[in-house]
Amino acid sequence: MPRALLSVSDKTGIIDLGRGLAARGFELVSTGGTARTLSDAGLAVTNVSDVTGFPEMMDGRVKTLHPLIHGGLLARRDHPADLDAARTHGIGLIDVVVVNLYPFEETAKKPGVPFDDLVEQIDIGGPSMVRAAAKNFRGVLVVVDPADYARLLTELDATPSLAFRYDLMRKALAHTGAYDTAISATLATIDLVGGRFERRLREDVSAGQGAGQRLDNRVEMALEKIRDLRYGENPDQKAAWYRPVASGAADVAQAFRPAGLGAATILQGKELSYTNLLDLDAAARIALEFDEPAAVVIKHTNPCGAATGDSPADAYVRARDADSLAAFGGIVALNRPIDVATAQAIVSTFIEAVIAPSVDEAAREILAKKVNMRVVVADFGNTSVAKAGHSMGVAQAVRPADIEFRSILGAMLAQERDVVAEARAPWTAATLPDGLKVVTKRQPTAEEWDALRFAWRLCAHVKSNTVIFTDAKRTLAVGAGQMSRVDAVNVAVMKAAAAKASLAGSVAASDAFFPFRDGLDAVAKAGATAVVQPGGSVRDAEVIAAADEHGIAMVFTGRRHFRH
Repeated sequence: MPRALLSVSDKTGIIDLGRGLAARGFELVSTGGTARTLSDAGLAVTNVSDVTGFPEMMDGRVKTLHPLIHGGLLARRDHPADLDAARTHGIGLIDVVVVNLYPFEETAKKPGVPFDDLVEQIDIGGPSMVRAAAKNFRGVLVVVDPADYARLLTELDATPSLAFRYDLMRKALAHTGAYDTAISATLATIDLVGGRFERRLREDVSAGQGAGQRLDNRVEMALEKIRDLRYGENPDQKAAWYRPVASGAADVAQAFRPAGLGAATILQGKELSYTNLLDLDAAARIALEFDEPAAVVIKHTNPCGAATGDSPADAYVRARDADSLAAFGGIVALNRPIDVATAQAIVSTFIEAVIAPSVDEAAREILAKKVNMRVVVADFGNTSVAKAGHSMGVAQAVRPADIEFRSILGAMLAQERDVVAEARAPWTAATLPDGLKVVTKRQPTAEEWDALRFAWRLCAHVKSNTVIFTDAKRTLAVGAGQMSRVDAVNVAVMKAAAAKASLAGSVAASDAFFPFRDGLDAVAKAGATAVVQPGGSVRDAEVIAAADEHGIAMVFTGRRHFRH
């Protein structure tokens, strides 16, 4: 009689599976709660302790770790010596193993769980059985996912294929690998302090405590493929789209719960490419800076235009018209649902892709007229760049900075995500955040304060070196990715001239300090009346003097926002 060993934490579908196995002539061997569940359902069950001759002991810590269990799992069916050893020692073969593990991840998501309770949720016997069965996959079918129960029974009605066995093996080892990663990630958040185990939570990081929490000596990350992409940066490069898999600790699992572009829905359009997704990400990051309706048009991860407005349609048109030439074929992000008016504005010109929190039903019909335009909806509420309020469907407070990774030749870099925290609240002369100070004789006007804050939030998302010119509600000219600050100003001035846009009365933002006064002189010549920059140059006094000469108000933030 074939034998199946069932020991599951998640009892979903286990009774139906037990009945299906029994109907196919299997002896059911089980433990603890699983055995009781099957027995209560009227199924004949052999307890593991009856197989091993040993009772469960040590509060259930020891029950399946026994040669009479593992010998039945590991005996190779095509090795006569293995089968002889099994017969000699009275080891019965086990043909099917159905195991899912102690709910460590669920327990770890509860921040108040005591350390010792977490440790008790570390499964020992379960992973051992899964790994043993997976290693011997040609002879043992190992199932870790209730979604595979029906497939198992169907395969047993014929002869299980090698492909099916191999698929189950890979899934089983991925399951135990993710389980171990969850444990490791959780323990990385726990410190031994004076004989007590104390857990560092996300709010501790945001308060500046344990800031290195997620820049540990060892970082393990699991990714699952969402789909293959049309191509990479160029058509001859293959590319794929992945999302991180939750790794157990309360803060880490929450951070890695599918969200944003990891849980996006594509409503229409051609296949997405690698660059489409980079641009959608860049556009969404800017849109998320604003609570009021905002729109962004991106080209090659830099904004052609960005604006706020009284409605999504108003914001989009203002953003598009900030640089209508560059906006052609751009990538658009909005922080509000796309309504009919916005959809009509979007389809009036050629746009490659658009991302928003949702699309109204009536608007879908309008967008569908542009059959190749990619339309993506995503909720960024679980991402660290999300702001409190309405942005991209967000209904929760700002989260601490997530970690960003980038590959370099033979290595990886990691850093906390840059957050423009100093611009979360409005800037006024009476209520400036810590670190901001006016360094010139002239103070900004109320209108300039609004425009400086707008410019500063945008500037942080433009490739360095950058200097941008804006008013309080939209970009006027963007000088992006230049080798010097003067070049960045000159590019912005050139763009404004091409668009026949005046920079008189604008404000300017620079992502890093002006190393010499020539950059500030160029800004003043362009027509800006106020400037925001980090400060910190050895020649700050020279630059401040230049600003005073031009009658410009200048604000130092004390924070640089390079973007490479």
